[in-house]
Amino acid sequence: MKKIFLIYILFAVFSTVFTSNSSAEGLTSASNTIELVQEHSTGGHHVLPNPIMVLPFVILLLMIATGPLFYHHFWEHHYPKVAILLGAVTSSYYLFYLHDSISLLHTMAEYLSFIALLASLFVASGGIYIKIARKSTPMLNTLILLLGAVIANIIGTTGASMLLIRPFMKINQNRIKPYHIIFFIFSVSNIGGALTPIGDPPLFLGFLRGVDFFWFITNIWYIWLPTILLLLTIFYIVDMRNKEESEANKDYSGKITIKGTKNFIYLAIILISVFIDPAVISWVPSLSPLPFGIREIIMFSVVYLSFKTADQECLKANEFDFEPIREVAFLFVGIFATMIPALQLIGATAKEMGAQLNAGVFYWATGSLSAFLDNAPTYLNFLSAELGKFGMDVNSIPDVRAFSQGTVDPVTPLFLRSISVAAVFFGAMTYIGNGPNFMVKAIAERAGVKMPSFFAYLIKYAIPILLPIFVLVWLIFFS
Repeated sequence: MKKIFLIYILFAVFSTVFTSNSSAEGLTSASNTIELVQEHSTGGHHVLPNPIMVLPFVILLLMIATGPLFYHHFWEHHYPKVAILLGAVTSSYYLFYLHDSISLLHTMAEYLSFIALLASLFVASGGIYIKIARKSTPMLNTLILLLGAVIANIIGTTGASMLLIRPFMKINQNRIKPYHIIFFIFSVSNIGGALTPIGDPPLFLGFLRGVDFFWFITNIWYIWLPTILLLLTIFYIVDMRNKEESEANKDYSGKITIKGTKNFIYLAIILISVFIDPAVISWVPSLSPLPFGIREIIMFSVVYLSFKTADQECLKANEFDFEPIREVAFLFVGIFATMIPALQLIGATAKEMGAQLNAGVFYWATGSLSAFLDNAPTYLNFLSAELGKFGMDVNSIPDVRAFSQGTVDPVTPLFLRSISVAAVFFGAMTYIGNGPNFMVKAIAERAGVKMPSFFAYLIKYAIPILLPIFVLVWLIFFS
C-alpha cells in the first residue's frame, strides 16, 4: 500500500495543475489528452527538452537489464523506488523548468489507460482455469500458439497472453524450457495482435485518429500470416528437439476443461469498454479535467469485482497473485515518465526529416524504437511525421482517413502499413517492448521457469530469430 501511494505522489506532483492551467481544459481521457499534446508538441511555441534529459530513461533501461543479473537482492527490494525516483526527476524538469504540464498530463492519462487495461485483463483472466488433458507435443504447442495469435486480435495481446500462458505452461510442465515462454511472447503477446485495433494499443490509437476498423486486417493479413507461420515453423523445429519428458505412459483423456467461465463476462465488459471514449462515441460524457475517462473507471471496477467474485479454486489452480502486475505497474510508471524527452526529440526530428524518409526508413525507425520505448506514442509520433510528409494533419480525422485509403496519394497506405506492422512486431524484441511481455515473464518465473536476462533475451533469442524475419518482411513489403 505504501508503494502504491508513492505512485500517486509521483503523478500528484504535476496533477495540481488541473485547476490552474487553462490549457488543460477539455482533457477527459487518453485520446483527448493525446490530441491536445500532439497539437502542443508540434506547435511553434513548444520548447524541446535538453537531450541530456534522456539520461533518466537510459539509466532506468540499463538497471532493468542489469539489476536482476548483477545486483538481484537490491533490485528485487528497491526497483519501485528506483523507477519512481527517476520518473520524478523527469516530471520535475517538465513541471518546474519547462513549465510544460501538458506533456505530463498526457503521460498520466496514457499510463492510467495502459495500466487499467493490463490490470483488468490480468485479474479477469486469472479467474479462468483452463486444463488441457493432452500430452505435450510440438504440434499441440504450435497449435496453441497459433490459436493465441488469432484470439489476440479479439481480446488483445494482453488478454490472450493472460488467458493461455498458464495452461500452456501446465501442458509442458514436464519439459518446459525458456524458449517455450519466449516464443509465446513472440507470437501471442506481440505479433499476433496486428490485425485489429483491439489487438495492440498503437493500432487502437490509429483507429481513434480515423483509420477504419477493418483497414488493418485487409492491409496487414498478407504480412501477418507468413510471419506467424514462419515463426511457428521455427518453434516447431526447436520443440521437436526437446526430448526431455517424464510420465511417458500416463493416460490423457483429451478433454479440455474450463472453469470460472463467469469471468468471460468480465473480459467482454473490458473489450466493450475499450470503445467507450468520446473520440469513438460522441455521446460519451467527458470527465474533464480528470486524466481518465469512463473507460478507465469501468476497467478498474472490473479489477476489483472480478477478483472479489472469482472462483477461489481457479485462482489457486492458476497460482494467481498480484506480483506480475505489481512489477509492471511500478516499472512502467518510471518508463512512461522518463521516456517523454526521448519521444519528443524523436518526434521533432522525424517531422523535420519527413520529406527525406521512405516507407522502409519509417519501418525500421518505428520498429527499433518500439522495442525500447512504449510503442503507442512511438506509433503516434511517426504517424504524425508521415502525414506531415504529405502535407496532412494527424489531428484531422478526414486527413487520416484519406491517408489510409490513398485517396490523395496512392502510396500513403504503404507508409501506414510500415509503421503499423513495425510498432506491433518489434514490441517482441525486448521485455519492455510491450506490456504483456513483462507479465508473461513474471508469471513464468513465479512458476519456476528460469527466464533469460534482458540482454540474454535480446542477444540469444530476439536478434537471431526475430531480426532475420523482420529483415525479410522489410525486403518483401517495404524496401
